Amino acid sequence: MDRKEFLRTSGILSLSSMAVIAAFIESCKKTESSAPQAPTVNFNLDLTASANSSLNSVGGYVYNSGVIVACIATNSYVALSQACTHQGCTVAYASGSFNCPCHGGRYDTNGNVTAGPPPSPLKKYTVTHNGNNLNIAG
Repeated sequence: MDRKEFLRTSGILSLSSMAVIAAFIESCKKTESSAPQAPTVNFNLDLTASANSSLNSVGGYVYNSGVIVACIATNSYVALSQACTHQGCTVAYASGSFNCPCHGGRYDTNGNVTAGPPPSPLKKYTVTHNGNNLNIAG
């Protein structure tokens, strides 16, 4: 291989490598435009229904209508949009925070970002506890 051919091949490989790196960096970029939209909801959960039984224990949670509802303390509930604002992965509740398994995003019980790449907080919904029913709206 002569010098001219070597330089041409090296240049093509360098440009290809830079394009791959740029695409990778762009995929992890914090942008509001790629954040999923949180739904507007108004629904009730019956705490005596078997589908919602996890809400009777601290740390338990359920998904409903694009919302994660979690029991954060005895008779204390919080509802946040279930889609991570980074790339839309479903968050889960554990150890006092909402965690995204895809890229390490973490949110507090108010939906504020506490770690990872999410560009914005999760939407927080109003939870009204009345007897054996929870109303989630927002």
